[in-house]
Amino acid sequence: MVTTQASELTLEKVTEAIALILEELGEPQADAQRQALSAFNSGDHARVKRLSLTYPTDYFCKSLGYLGGALKLTPNTDTILVESIRAAVDHSREVRLQNLGQEISGILSF
Repeated sequence: MVTTQASELTLEKVTEAIALILEELGEPQADAQRQALSAFNSGDHARVKRLSLTYPTDYFCKSLGYLGGALKLTPNTDTILVESIRAAVDHSREVRLQNLGQEISGILSF
């Protein structure tokens, strides 16, 4: 059995990880997403969580809802980051599906 030692989490490393997640999320597409991003950027993580609760099927809000907790550097930070990553990629997938569907619909329209 091979074991590896995890490197120590620092705020700088977590901030870099958050930047990558934000890049994956891209630009907000809906008003709730714009509100969530604005609240996240201003440090109002309670507001982001409330928006995530209010829009439970919005992966963009869900991803941001996790990220405030990652900044606390607890033993759960890794789990919080991976859940945020999953939600960010789900958001990207949804956006791509919608865009591709619209493009194909335009091609096939009569």
